[in-house]
Amino acid sequence: MQNYKDILSEILIDAESLQSRIAELGAQISADYPDGNLLLVCILRGGVPFLVDLSRNITSPHMMDFMAVSSYGSGKRESSGAVRVAMDLQMNIHDKDVLLVEDIVDSGNTIASVLELLHVRQPRSLKVCALLDKDERRESIVPIHYRGFKIPNKFVFGYGLDLDEYYRNLPFVGVVDLEKYKLPD
Repeated sequence: MQNYKDILSEILIDAESLQSRIAELGAQISADYPDGNLLLVCILRGGVPFLVDLSRNITSPHMMDFMAVSSYGSGKRESSGAVRVAMDLQMNIHDKDVLLVEDIVDSGNTIASVLELLHVRQPRSLKVCALLDKDERRESIVPIHYRGFKIPNKFVFGYGLDLDEYYRNLPFVGVVDLEKYKLPD
């Protein structure tokens, strides 16, 4: 694996800006859900750093659960929106306020499928909190109730977003220099 510094074209969102915006989102969510019926549902794996920092900034009582889903298409960076649930929720979401916490909404196909799946389980409410919104690539209409940052159509990594499963741990969101980055075989 190449050193990320060799393939980083720019830091799109620095660590301080990320943490500042996450604190704002946490305050807004705390005000919107004061009663302690809130369940944060994180889509594994990319959403974990965002979930952890967001949870620390939500002052109202809340619970957490996780889902692992995969969507697959014809290529490495392509999603058909056909979703396979690799790990389902452990909690019953019936009559709970569910906030789906996602690292990035791109085409919207995967998140739309997950919302449809969760909706039939009859939560009291079901909303989306996305750190990054790449809306110019949207194919499915997805309501994003809490948005961290709207970003351009660039290949990003860091802060939960992987580059061939590496670099999720970076404290910033960076843009890949596609001239220098080589896709693995």
